[in-house]
Amino acid sequence: MTGQGGYGNNRAPGGHGHGPGPGASHGHGRSGPGASYGQGRPGPGAYGHRPEPGAVRRRKLARPQNAARVVFHPPWIPEPVDPLVEGLKRIRVVAGLVTALGVYTVVAGGFSMKEALENVVVASLVLLVVTPLTVGVLLVVWGSRGPIRPLRGSLWGSLNLLLRFVGTALLTFTVLRVAPMSGIFVLVLGPLGLWLLAFLGCAAVRLNANFFGTAAVHRALPPVLAMVTAWLTAVPDLVTGDLHGLGLKLGVVFILGAPVTVTALGLLETRRLRRHHGVRLRGHPLAHGVR
Repeated sequence: MTGQGGYGNNRAPGGHGHGPGPGASHGHGRSGPGASYGQGRPGPGAYGHRPEPGAVRRRKLARPQNAARVVFHPPWIPEPVDPLVEGLKRIRVVAGLVTALGVYTVVAGGFSMKEALENVVVASLVLLVVTPLTVGVLLVVWGSRGPIRPLRGSLWGSLNLLLRFVGTALLTFTVLRVAPMSGIFVLVLGPLGLWLLAFLGCAAVRLNANFFGTAAVHRALPPVLAMVTAWLTAVPDLVTGDLHGLGLKLGVVFILGAPVTVTALGLLETRRLRRHHGVRLRGHPLAHGVR
């Protein structure tokens, strides 16, 4: 039986490995039982080119995808429980981007960055209102089945991620609108705006699966919030008749395509969570298997 901290890697309970004997501390290589693979080889700084950890980290964070992972995927977000649903979510994101860009560039006759950014800002403000309201309704439902106070940490963490995303969207929109009119400062604001745009896109893709970390509150929250948000975002266009310059049939299909796709995938996810993992939306988050 493996001892605590062992996990099959010959480590002692204190976390120290059963390595070579006393002679190893003096740099003498050993061959035979207990000798570590590669023992006696030069260390990372032996040749004077040891990288600086801080510099390496800054170079990594300069990439939008790495910065988005650090800012929008904290370690408290739980790992997905169903790889199939996670794969379908990625397909949904790619299909949505291809459809939107394709319709604007091929059918509608040109892509409008201004309109796209305005849509992102509007969607972010919708999220800022809809997400707390939906979670509030569910908290009332869960409150009749168990205590709510233990959920405060996860709820505040999710709200923090939501506020970060909305703030990033507003900042990106502002910088890209101001940059063309900033004169010589466009040399700074231009690249910053493009980096923020890439950062925002990576953040949106990353937040798509866990929906601002709400999976840490309840596993069924992300698909429900995604469905509610998708429909509420599409309703104004349907009510006002804004078909984005498309014909009636194509415009309705374009507007309804996103919420219908999100709903289909959301229902599939909640069904799989219920059937394969015992997670029910009405069940209290502290119930077994829900968090």
